[in-house]
Amino acid sequence: MKLIVGLGNPGKDYDNTRHNIGFSFIDFYLESCNIKPSWSKKFNGLLLKEKINGEDVIFLKPQTFMNLSGDSVSKVMNYYHISVDEILIICDDLDLNIGNFKLKLNGSSGGHNGLKDIENKIRSSEYKRLKIGISNNKSIDTKDYVLGKLSNSDEKIIHNVYLYLCDVLNDYFCIPFTDLMSKYNRKNR
Repeated sequence: MKLIVGLGNPGKDYDNTRHNIGFSFIDFYLESCNIKPSWSKKFNGLLLKEKINGEDVIFLKPQTFMNLSGDSVSKVMNYYHISVDEILIICDDLDLNIGNFKLKLNGSSGGHNGLKDIENKIRSSEYKRLKIGISNNKSIDTKDYVLGKLSNSDEKIIHNVYLYLCDVLNDYFCIPFTDLMSKYNRKNR
């Protein structure tokens, strides 16, 4: 069983913000698969169980706000007995230019508060990540920037990235993660 976690903040105020890339990509992916989600409110999150490529997959959107995402992730892991190597976290990344993404096998949180909390709660940094670039504007406070809305031009770029990432996620269910990284990772442009 795999656990796919999209990070974001709950509530309409946070829709279309840079920090909600994880939520929005999961929604986009499910729509691309013609899955009409019936989310359950469980484990401090929105949870959806699906079968993808013959495997049970749980999609999770924690509803604890970004900085407490680990609460929801750890509860789902414990309840369903999911090991850390079966987790993929999808989140925004300030260090990647908009239009870029990176698959990572493990590593540090890189200053991302959602990832920090997950690492604290599951006591590991050995989970897989799909990091989606949101660029960085050093002239704006980081908190204000990540909670800011995407511009129309950035929305178009993100939409094109999401189209590509649907293939990435489909392959995630079929090939080893190291092969996935070799196939799809690319440098910032």
